[in-house]
Amino acid sequence: MTAEHSAATYGEVVERDVVIVGGGPAGLSAAARLASAGLAVTILDEQPELGGQYYRRPAPAVARQWGDHRPEGGRLIAQVRAAGAECRTGHLVWGVEDDGRTLLASDDAEHPVRLRARYLVLATGAFERVFPFPGWQLPGVTTPGFAQHLAASDHTTVGDRVVLAGSGPFLLPVACSLIELGVSVAGIAEAGRPYRPSLRALGTLGHPARLRELASYAARLARARVPIWQETVVLRADGRDRVSSVTLAAAARPARPVRTVEVDALCVGYGFRPQTDLARMLGCQVRVDVASGDAVPVTGAAGRASRADVYVVGEAAGIGGVHAAKARGLAAAHDILTREGRSAVPVSEARRMMSARRRLARFTALTDSLYPGPAALLATLAPALPADTVVCRCEAVRAEEIRTTAAGSADGDLNATKAWTRAGMGPCQGRECGFAVAGLVRSVMPGRGVGDGESRVEIFPSRLPVRPVPLATLLELAGPESQKGDA
Repeated sequence: MTAEHSAATYGEVVERDVVIVGGGPAGLSAAARLASAGLAVTILDEQPELGGQYYRRPAPAVARQWGDHRPEGGRLIAQVRAAGAECRTGHLVWGVEDDGRTLLASDDAEHPVRLRARYLVLATGAFERVFPFPGWQLPGVTTPGFAQHLAASDHTTVGDRVVLAGSGPFLLPVACSLIELGVSVAGIAEAGRPYRPSLRALGTLGHPARLRELASYAARLARARVPIWQETVVLRADGRDRVSSVTLAAAARPARPVRTVEVDALCVGYGFRPQTDLARMLGCQVRVDVASGDAVPVTGAAGRASRADVYVVGEAAGIGGVHAAKARGLAAAHDILTREGRSAVPVSEARRMMSARRRLARFTALTDSLYPGPAALLATLAPALPADTVVCRCEAVRAEEIRTTAAGSADGDLNATKAWTRAGMGPCQGRECGFAVAGLVRSVMPGRGVGDGESRVEIFPSRLPVRPVPLATLLELAGPESQKGDA
């Protein structure tokens, strides 16, 4: 292995046995096992400390006063460091070099870093699925994930009176975290009806640990008298300098108001989307999940992608929660160790891990069946979106422009619509608006919809850079000749 500054290729060049992108539960689990087996492992994360979104470390002052909200994350990070893995925090991986195997990154001082490895493990996580509505740009409107981050790791609230809306089980723990900080949660608007008795819901009895977790959330919400409005979505948010009220509608009729609630904060999210840009840039095969409309890497049971040297684990391989993410990270590590002839996994442990992964997969499938599929939600919400609603906040593109372009010059092609309108071409590269833009295009060209099958579903392509890159990084990467004009 080497780590050097090269005169021919500007910036630091790092070579390892394994490079892991992403310091969340999946990446940490893989790093701990691989490093403890003696492989040279580097794990990168763009945040100042490992942990990812789930195990995000509290600020020192917060930890001294309030403790660690997830101490198991701190223990796992310590295990990774003790095993000898090189931990590079503050490193942003933003692309892949032309050779198709070298990762391009920027370190915490904005110097370029090139990383190569015999095995790449992508644990790039997920981002929240949002859908626009009138007023979603107002201060005080945010996502449940951001509210959870502030509440759990910083002990800071997004407001004093909050409505949570969207869909998915994640809304429940966020509401409980806010309540613990003294926030008045005025209600939870859930687009589906997962909490009504049904034969399908009886399947949760087969997962007692998860059922206890759900019962705990339900009990805390009941004690705080938090109503859950099922089959309800956000119609609009109003306010002058900050959101002051939210108007809700029935999910089946998203343009017809049913109630207005006074708030000073609104958190809206429809679950999570796998972050697959880097996997796609590396040439890994992906499929489009018809139920969600998301790109999902094609992998084997151990997370091995269509490229044999690349593994995709954790939420990047498909949304499944922290337990599934850790199991996927361990499975990838064991597969690599087996290929290296270093596998010391007893048969009994291997069987136990396989059983756990299957059990978690069944629970994920059950959860997905209880909540409305994102693609089905999109088919309902997109046609009702008012024409003057800003959809792409980076480029200030409104719904009507997208519809008109999709039905006209773009002829129903998602990426042509993107090129004509610039929706999804801003700094976020469509991570926020891509879901909505796709829905608007399908709403005016229903023949190209998700229901036509996987081969007809379109997604935004992955483009370099996958994240905004500091200009200093690019200049140094290009070498001193590029900077002569500035002298």
